[in-house]
Formats: sequence, C-alpha cells, structure tokens
Amino acid sequence: MNPSAVDAGSQSLSFAIFAALVSVTLLLCIMTSAERDDLDEFYTGFRTLAPLRNGLAIAGDYISAATVLSTIGIIALTGFDGLLLALSTALSLLLLMVLLAEPLRNAGRFTMGDALVHGGASRLVRLAATAVTLASLLPLMVFQLAGAGHLVTLVLGFEGSSVRTAIIVALGTLMIGYAGIGGMKGTALIHIIKLVVLFGASLMLALLVMDKVGWDPSRLVTLADIGSGRGAAYARSGLLIEPTAIGKADLIASSLTVVFGAACLPHVTMRMYTARSAPDIRRAMSYAVMIMAVFVVLIAVIGAGATALLGREVLAAGGPQGSTAILQLAQGILADSAALSTFVFTTVATAVFLTLLSSVAGMILACGNSLAHDLYANVLKRSRKPLPRRELLVARLAAFAVGAPAIALAVLMQDRALRALIILSFSIAASAIAPALLYGLFWRRFTRLGMLGSLVGGTVTAVVVTVFSTTVSGTPESLFPEQHFDRLQLTTSGMISIPVGFVLGWLGTVLSGRRRQERRRQRYRAVEPRLLAGARRR
Repeated sequence: MNPSAVDAGSQSLSFAIFAALVSVTLLLCIMTSAERDDLDEFYTGFRTLAPLRNGLAIAGDYISAATVLSTIGIIALTGFDGLLLALSTALSLLLLMVLLAEPLRNAGRFTMGDALVHGGASRLVRLAATAVTLASLLPLMVFQLAGAGHLVTLVLGFEGSSVRTAIIVALGTLMIGYAGIGGMKGTALIHIIKLVVLFGASLMLALLVMDKVGWDPSRLVTLADIGSGRGAAYARSGLLIEPTAIGKADLIASSLTVVFGAACLPHVTMRMYTARSAPDIRRAMSYAVMIMAVFVVLIAVIGAGATALLGREVLAAGGPQGSTAILQLAQGILADSAALSTFVFTTVATAVFLTLLSSVAGMILACGNSLAHDLYANVLKRSRKPLPRRELLVARLAAFAVGAPAIALAVLMQDRALRALIILSFSIAASAIAPALLYGLFWRRFTRLGMLGSLVGGTVTAVVVTVFSTTVSGTPESLFPEQHFDRLQLTTSGMISIPVGFVLGWLGTVLSGRRRQERRRQRYRAVEPRLLAGARRR
C-alpha cells in the first residue's frame, strides 16, 4: 500500500487529534513552568517525581523516533540484524540501571557536567561536556524534526517541500517553547503522555498482526521469510551488513555502539537527577527496563508483521530504510474496513507524532541546561555566580539558541536519508561520554587530562570515522549518495572510535604523572561514600 494515499477521513481526524495534543501539551507546560528564580524546579522538578512516574518519563525519553521509525524499519527489511539492534537498545537501558544510574544521581546535580567534575571543579571539563552534549544531540534533533515534517505532510495529505519547511519551523518552535517553559516537569509530563499513547498503539498493532497470523509465532516468521524475498536468510544475520569477517565485526561494533551510546545520551542521563534518593532511582529504572523489554517485543512483532503482510517491495518504496513501515502496516492491516483502518492509522500516527515532538523537547532541554549551567554559570561566570533568576533566563534563551540551528538544518536536509545522523549521535555518546562517565565514576586515579582525552578525542574520532563511512556517502541509502568519499566500509564508527575513546582516557591519565593521579585519588576518596553508597543529597 502506498503510504501517501491517506483517505480524507484519516486526514481530518488526524488533524483534529494533532491540534488537540499540541494544545493540551502546551497547556501542561505552562501549568508546570518553573518559578523565575528556582533553578532546582526547572532543572530537576524539585525531584518530586515518584518512582513509577519517573520510570515512565525515563522510558518515554529513551524511546525516540530512532527506535520507533528506524529500528522497526530495519527489522522489517533485514530481519535478524534489526532484531539484534533492538535487543541492544533494551540492553543499553539495563546497563544504565546496573552501572550508571545511582552513581550519576549521587555525583551530579543538574547536568552531565556536574557528574564529570564531582571530584573537583574544572572549566575545561565543563566546556568539553557542553560541546559533547551539543555534538551528540544536535544530529538526533535534526533527524526527528525532519521526520516530524514528513509525518505531518504524509498524514494530512500535504505536498511540496515548502509545506514541509513551514511545518518543521512551526513544530520546532513549539518544542523550543515546551522545553523553555516547562523545564524538567513539563517535559516529563509530555514523555509520560507519549509513552502511554505509543505503548497502547504498539500493543494494538502487534495484537492485530498476531491475529492475522492465527496467533502462531512460527507462521509469522515463515510469512516474513516469504515477504522479505530472501527466504530463510531473513532469520539469519547478513542482510543489514554483509556476513564477511569485517562485516561481522562491524555488526558487533554497531550493537556495542547502541548499547553504550543510548545509555549515555545526555537527555537520558539528565533524568537520573530527578530522583529524591538512590533507592528511588533504582525503582524508577526497574520500571523503565520492564517497559523497554516489553516494547522491544512489540516492535519485533510489528517489524516482522510489516514484512509478512505487506512485503519488502512495498516497504522499501515507502521510505529509506523502511522508515514508514509502522505507518504502512497501520494503514494496510485492516484495509477491508474503512472505519477501523482510519482508527488504527490515526492512533499509530498520533503516537509517532508525539514521539517525534517529545524527544526533540527533551533534547533541547538537555542542551539548554548544559549551556546555561555548565558554560554560562560555571565557565563564563565562575568567579561571580549569577543570580538564579539570571541563570534560568539564560537556560530558556539557550533553548532557542539550540533549537534554531536544529530547525535550520532539518529544513536543509529534509529530503535526504538521515540515518547517518542517528549513527553519529550514538557513536559520539559511546565513544566520548561512555568512557568519560565510566572512568570518572569508578576509576580513582582518573585525571582531568584523561577526561579531556576521552571527551575530545572520542568525539573527534567518531565524527571523522563516520564522515568516511558508508552511511555518509557511497550508497543509495547514504546521506550524500551522489558523493564517494567512503574510505571506510563501516556502518558505524564504533569499531574504531570506542576503543580510541577508552584508550585516550587511560593514556591521558597515565601521562598526567603520579602526583596528579594521587591528588585525584584523594579527591575521589573524599566523595566515594556519597558517590557509590547511595547517600541522600542534602
């Protein structure tokens, strides 16, 4: 079924629901907006979210459009390899719960920069943390804003790049407002609403798929094998990345990039600071992990069901890397009943729409917070702390300063395949933020030079390797398919950049000398009980 052939009933109903959602979420943001001089309310929501609500907000922030659109599309087109990436996403949240959630909550106050300098103030580390936060989240924001423009034009039946441009600008401006007005509590409410709608829509679609195959999982796999056009190869590794020696290593590296990268993205880690205590963040993370585990099962069924019921050719024609697979399935699964088909399609489209918008709002908030708290308050104004009211104003202005370039880039790149941007964001998080956090939270002798080595070196390596990979040029699915500077036949930079990030962190610490390492060890011992024992923040 052609995804562009949306009937008038679906268009009008979708428009009404989209307008209502925008109005309700904007009202919620205004109602939960922080006072003009209360930083703790804006940055953390006073840490008043109960574990269940916090777990829902964490899961909602974690499930981005990259998961809903890109991962389902990859599962639909490549089978086993796509499922492996989906499982890596769930494993990533488990890693965050087991290793990082409590130490992050105990080490940081408002931003990732706080957690990185828990052993002593450092302007350079805060400056690097701000730069890496922007570098890791800006590509994801561009991808999701462009995706929101395509989704709305598709659902509402609009055509032309000028219309998409207007929609991207309008939606991006709304997200800046959500982040700047609502702060942490406002975005948390949006994420909870998004998660409930998305989970319900995904569950409905998965149940419809299983009903179509007679509730027989083996029949679903058999039909997916047939629909893929690849036979039994659909259930084996090799369709996403060629099963050569380098291809297998690249697939493993891609999975590790998702595991380390998704867990360490700044808009996800900032949610750790909203818990009142270490036990609360443990409970919140356990809820989030359970939700994510169930959601992975749902998207696996949806992805395989799209291939089984629609076929590979239909999915490939709908968008690059099968990015519209979930919408095509929602539109076609009950095609014999116009009323039910309209209801299912509108519900799924609404869930995807909310996912796109809420994810962008959370990322804008994380970037704005880092610019205001790390760069402005602790680098530019370190000698004379700004008034809370002034810092809060800067945070809200910073949301615009981050959102405006993201909107401009989304407009410029709206007609390109943007999977490379997702890969770049995850690669920077896995190669720079992951080693910096793991070393900084658990290695007593880790020095400032080692921290800068991981943050700066990991980021630069991830960017350079990604630029020369096949996701940016050299293939029809690349960001610049007409160019050919793909010197590295890799899909992600993880095989190279993740080891480089860890090695540079270790090397920088070793080169710092024993005296600095000993000073660092003494500082770490002073905060170690609070950092690792789950002490309550006063």
